[in-house]
Amino acid sequence: MEKSAVILLDSASKEADDTAIEMDHTPLLNHVVDSLKGLVDEVILVADSQEQADAYAKVISPQVKFIFNKGQSKGILAKAFAGFSVAQGDYTLVLPAGSPFVSKEIVDLLFDLCVSKSAVVPRWTNQEMEPLHAVYNTQKALEITKAVLAEGELDIEAMVEKMRGVRYLSTMVIEQLDPDFKFFFTVNRPVDLKKVEAMNKPKPRKKK
Repeated sequence: MEKSAVILLDSASKEADDTAIEMDHTPLLNHVVDSLKGLVDEVILVADSQEQADAYAKVISPQVKFIFNKGQSKGILAKAFAGFSVAQGDYTLVLPAGSPFVSKEIVDLLFDLCVSKSAVVPRWTNQEMEPLHAVYNTQKALEITKAVLAEGELDIEAMVEKMRGVRYLSTMVIEQLDPDFKFFFTVNRPVDLKKVEAMNKPKPRKKK
């Protein structure tokens, strides 16, 4: 197996209320999972508890693997570690659960560029990075994440900064494939779906 995807469920959803967030009358998470078909060999959803995993499992394809963070550390980095620890692929895409605009072109590019690298992480011109929309060498990420968690770090940026052999992908490159940077937009609340609707509307053509 070559490619995995780890989707990090929202920590704020302790009762999995955002399973009710729907797009086109379908739970948003279903859209995210469906958009990864053909792009990865497995999809892993990382929850905070068995209760949260069970709630999501009611609306998601049975082919998806559910795990939850059993470690003492909490937060995004700990959930990423849980995902890396069970991922079977050589390379792993990490995404937030509320990602309505997964781009085949961008995902393929991230995986292609990650060959022989520790990670491919998009980075803005102000040097801010997007570690939750990135691809990692699974084994290397697992080793570094374990070490960083042992040092008491909780942010995934700390893991990326400790890695050697990271390829930072300029958002100027991504802009050629995704001019509005939809790939990075994350739905956290039902009200964010209004923004999704607006972003889906075709832009008026500029008059010549």
